[in-house]
Amino acid sequence: MKNQITNALSDFFFEYETPRQVLVRNRRVGVVCRIIQLGVLAYIIGWVFIYEKGYQSTDVAVSSVYTKMKGVGYTSINGTERVWDVADYVFPSQGDASFVVMTNYIITEGQKMGKCPELHGKHNCSSNADCEGGSFKRTGHGQMTGVCVDETKTCQVLAWCPVEDDLVIPDPPMLMSAENYTLFIKNSVTFPLFGVSRSNLVEGIDAGYISKCLYHPEDAPLCPIFRLGDIVKLSGFNFETIATVGGAIGIVVDWTCNFDVSVKHCKPKYTFHGLYGNPAETDKARASVGYNFRYAKHYMEDRYQKRTLMKVFGIRFDIIVQSLARKFDIIPTLTAIGSGVGIFGVATVVCDLVLLYLLPKRAFYKNMKFKYTDTHAQQDSEWLGLETSDCCPFDANARQVQSTGQTDDPDSEACSTETEASKK
Repeated sequence: MKNQITNALSDFFFEYETPRQVLVRNRRVGVVCRIIQLGVLAYIIGWVFIYEKGYQSTDVAVSSVYTKMKGVGYTSINGTERVWDVADYVFPSQGDASFVVMTNYIITEGQKMGKCPELHGKHNCSSNADCEGGSFKRTGHGQMTGVCVDETKTCQVLAWCPVEDDLVIPDPPMLMSAENYTLFIKNSVTFPLFGVSRSNLVEGIDAGYISKCLYHPEDAPLCPIFRLGDIVKLSGFNFETIATVGGAIGIVVDWTCNFDVSVKHCKPKYTFHGLYGNPAETDKARASVGYNFRYAKHYMEDRYQKRTLMKVFGIRFDIIVQSLARKFDIIPTLTAIGSGVGIFGVATVVCDLVLLYLLPKRAFYKNMKFKYTDTHAQQDSEWLGLETSDCCPFDANARQVQSTGQTDDPDSEACSTETEASKK
């Protein structure tokens, strides 16, 4: 027992096993094998390493965006002139990455709480029975009192009176001057994995440059000052159309950086995308057109609380930061190489299938690839006290005698199959 354990340990530590290989000279199989290997090699080099940068580790940035609008608008309605500045037409005013610039509006001044007829078309009536007191209509402006107003043939409501009339949208938009407003974007990003921080105010973008530059995709691609009319145009929209009923535009700041080169080459790229409000769409087929919201300014007059209601149509800007930084790393490099080497095994599998199942001499190749043993013959050899290797000379001699006068097969192998002599 001790010797058996010792031999087993000795075999385990001091013996090396290697798989048996058969060299097959076949043009078709050889060509198939090389084509598959070349395809795998092209995939590894072209796709994994060159296109996907499989030798680099990646990281995304932690980002912060600050915005500031500048510009002045002017309107003249019924002889009333008004100048609109940033505090009037930007919502919200904190400089967020998502904000709205007012381009059109419907104003209802001097509203106070009271009873007045509903807007025509909201809840028409012919008698008081058509106006259920105390009830609300989802599209109405207030609570119905149960009275049908004969002059307007609409239900009377308890609401802010006079009720808003928003059936007619001003066209052209009231603030076409918004086309010349400017937007300043300040964006900072940090890549924690690589310990790199960058700002869109890159090298060469100083106060003097900012004071006179204006973004242009070719002439000034790094200028952080954008004209609203240019943004709308680059997004594929028409300014007058989107300014009338509102819409949304996405401004994408793309940080795609390769830190295998100098960090100063890591610079932002700006792109503009129309999200909704596209004039190419058929407005009548859509359930909701444009972008709008309401806000009110309350004040006191003659001891009564009043308000000025504004229905605002505007362009919503969403600043979206995309980032992907890469840098060489030995771990993903070795992983990519290892996976590529493993894929090379596909050639072996395919060629084996061709050899063993498709070629005319598939039985011969099976005989060369696999070594078969006969359990009964092995037991007889052990009973006679013969080693398995002792069968080989006898088998070779028997085969030589039997094959006299036959053409020798260069691919044959001695002792690969059981001989007639061993069967006896």
